[in-house]
Amino acid sequence: MKIGFDNAMYMEKQKQHILERIESFRGKLYLEFGGKLFDDYHAARVLPGFDVNAKIKLLHDLRDKAEIIFVVSAGDIEKTKIRADLGISYDMDVLRLIDDITHMGIDVNSVVITQYTGQSAADAFAAKLTMRGVKNYIHHPIKGYPSDIDYICSEQGFGSNAYIETTKPLVVVTAPGPGSGKLATCLSQVYHETVRGIPAGYAKFETFPIWNLPLKHPVNLAYEAATADLADLNMIDPFHLEAYGKTTVNYNRDVEAFPIVHTILSRIAGETDCPYKSPTDMGVNMAGYAIVDDAAVSEASRQEIVRRYYKTVCDHRQGKGSQEAIEKIRLIMQQLNLKPNDRAVVEPALTKSSTSGMPAGAIQLPDGRIFTGKASDLMSASSATVLNAIKALSGIADDLTLISPVILEPIIKLKINILNSRSTLLKLDDVLTALAMSAATNPVAARAMEALVLLRDCEMHSTQMLHSGDEGTLRRLGLRLTCEPVFPGKDLFF
Repeated sequence: MKIGFDNAMYMEKQKQHILERIESFRGKLYLEFGGKLFDDYHAARVLPGFDVNAKIKLLHDLRDKAEIIFVVSAGDIEKTKIRADLGISYDMDVLRLIDDITHMGIDVNSVVITQYTGQSAADAFAAKLTMRGVKNYIHHPIKGYPSDIDYICSEQGFGSNAYIETTKPLVVVTAPGPGSGKLATCLSQVYHETVRGIPAGYAKFETFPIWNLPLKHPVNLAYEAATADLADLNMIDPFHLEAYGKTTVNYNRDVEAFPIVHTILSRIAGETDCPYKSPTDMGVNMAGYAIVDDAAVSEASRQEIVRRYYKTVCDHRQGKGSQEAIEKIRLIMQQLNLKPNDRAVVEPALTKSSTSGMPAGAIQLPDGRIFTGKASDLMSASSATVLNAIKALSGIADDLTLISPVILEPIIKLKINILNSRSTLLKLDDVLTALAMSAATNPVAARAMEALVLLRDCEMHSTQMLHSGDEGTLRRLGLRLTCEPVFPGKDLFF
């Protein structure tokens, strides 16, 4: 993929801008951190060259000045809300993130359980945190929030929240997902600091939409497609336009909330005005300044929109998404004159399936070549496609057998006779295990196995939705997968 984003430039500009914002508040900044701390693959896909772990590396660079507060909603804990990309609940994701961040030498201050109204699951989570030595706090809903400013900015409002003692000039407030209460926690802390005579301010760090790109730039439209299920909408920041006469881009929730946030910050500071005149002013994102090839990021973003279309129609087919989200992405595609088959791997996969009468897949290699595979009585289409691709990457003849039947037969017997599987079909993880076993004695198989790492960031399309096993393995390999909204069989349990 052609590089369009200078990650080193971005890191330097972003770090410097955050330090300047800390200084502007005389030494204490509560930074609302949106998006993923780790593995921000959306950003890497639309900004080729972006490091998927740029955010956490940024915090690692600032670790002497930074500490982190995690917030999680008691309601989300009670409902066992799941992170779709990881398949784990929000509270478990907080524990995972604490482990990963602590091992990097970044200070984790505490966990705040927000919107608490007596949820028993939240009590159990708080007890678990306490037993493991993690400081935790409870914040209750504030009557009249966010509109009753007088009550909110009082001892009965923010004053009733537990005060979180912090020691670093940069306090990052983050969460496992949206709607967790990051903003309210930041404002509550600014209130408490101000009452104690400690100068403190608030800012927001969101990578998307990129405020200094045009409203209908493909990067910003890709963000709309990615959040179609949330009904987020990019829009011109009217407050910034009025204050400075400059056009910038923000999204609807921040624009709608700005008058209230502006008033709360002004009231807390005891001044007639807060330092911000627009939601764009509140942001610190510098990603737009690190785009070095607009054509490359535009094309990458168009491809991401098509991927999002396929994901959304598959989600809807499984009863997990809405028709409204599909229609929204279709409208975005129309704006950019995009069609579902404007993805190089779609037609080859469909053609392979049509000619063979079997489910099929296609992978596009880094050099642009496309290889296909089809399902057989022995292995899934995903397995065949991956094997064909790594053969090509390794310069191995297509008709050469990589895995001996001597190795495959015991795996099939294990599935049927011991694990009581109804299917003899070898899924991708079965095939990769067999390949690894073959590699111990077969140099050709070893060469093919080494090529697996070259599949990262390659494009793949399947003519049917995949079982979680194959899909999960493909994603761990780093393949950018899309699927036709077709069930793989008649079984109801998918």
